Amino acid sequence: MSHANPPPFLLVHGAYHGGWCWRDVARRLRASGFDVFTPTQTGLGERRHLLSAHLTMETFVQDIVNVILVEELEDVILVAHSYGSRVCNGVVDRMPERVRHLVHLDGGFAFDNQSRLEGMTPEMREARIAKAMQHDGGISVTGPSAAEFGIADPDLAAWVDRRMTPQPFGPERTALVLNNPLGNGVPATYIACMAPQLAAVAKSAAYAKGRDDWTYIEINAGHDAMVTHPAQVADILENIVHNGARS
Repeated sequence: MSHANPPPFLLVHGAYHGGWCWRDVARRLRASGFDVFTPTQTGLGERRHLLSAHLTMETFVQDIVNVILVEELEDVILVAHSYGSRVCNGVVDRMPERVRHLVHLDGGFAFDNQSRLEGMTPEMREARIAKAMQHDGGISVTGPSAAEFGIADPDLAAWVDRRMTPQPFGPERTALVLNNPLGNGVPATYIACMAPQLAAVAKSAAYAKGRDDWTYIEINAGHDAMVTHPAQVADILENIVHNGARS
């Protein structure tokens, strides 16, 4: 690393995951001299004991805002995977001055301040609510297997399957109202995972590709690229730092 004061990385996981999913990406970034933070959202991962019916999108955004505040982070490279992109769009809406660059790794966006449920077709919405109700009365919803996230290696798939937890359902029911346009002027990169592309994020990827002020990258990896292709993901993240993130 040639940077005297390299920017910190804050890596935010997606649905069903936890900070654990960034293990191999974080190791590579730390070996290059970066400070790396991998928080877990309330109710997931090692914080699964905090699962409750009272969690909202506001809870998830505050989880990340508080890491930035308590760790006194500045010039942050904020990296969001999948559902984490909704969360991190909320973060840059609140505190854009703290974020140097926002990276969406196969991220999914909320459009028109809709909740995740509101963004679904009526049939998908009804099925998802029924699934959550059947699981634990609507507090959380079970997710797909690691294989459905594009992880073919059996050992990696088993590693992920052991760690994934049901997703708190409150954040899916609640909208996060943004007070500024999506992205709030923060420089951004979208990394689209194309092997295969997950249907749930296709609309968001197309939106990102159409934005002239964002960088759009496609990689030959499945949705959980931070698990299956950590070296490639880490290299892209380091290149964002080396090439200069803020225009």
